[in-house]
Amino acid sequence: MKAFLKFDFNIVTKKLLEEKLDGFGVKYSIVGFGEIEFLEELTPEKLEAITTLLNGYGIEIIENQKSILVQKIKDLIAEIVLQENNLNVKSSAYLADKLNHSYGYLSNLFSEVTYTSIENYIILQKIELAKHLIVNEKLSLTEIAYKLNYSSVAHLSSQFKNTTGITPSAFQRIIERRRKIANEK
Repeated sequence: MKAFLKFDFNIVTKKLLEEKLDGFGVKYSIVGFGEIEFLEELTPEKLEAITTLLNGYGIEIIENQKSILVQKIKDLIAEIVLQENNLNVKSSAYLADKLNHSYGYLSNLFSEVTYTSIENYIILQKIELAKHLIVNEKLSLTEIAYKLNYSSVAHLSSQFKNTTGITPSAFQRIIERRRKIANEK
């Protein structure tokens, strides 16, 4: 039996962190998405143990200030892309406002650390969400384009093909064929 799961990444991550950190008996506060404040001094051994445990779940503790700011940019981009109601503000203005830095500085820093632009990263995140929506939500391309704040289905299709090498329609057909084959077994 195959089951498709729908989940809220933020809730899952918060619950996992709470369970694992409570197991260490440390005092902490979850400040925001992707940010924890330890309310007590951790021994190097305890910090190493927590780091090792969290790494097993794909969670990394970041200590470098540039990397921290880049992660905050990524978190805000995820917030923008996953937003149920489209934000009527440019991502550049949103990032600059939320992080209290000029967009030029944020853009240069992001490119320096990740070797890609903020704009390209946003496109990649939107295309990943589009693929998720095609696979799990069975929405039309028009609905997906609207949900992801594209000006048209053609714009979504163009970025999808540039990113994945195939059109969203071809991707839909592939998914449908896989489902059909899986159901025949």
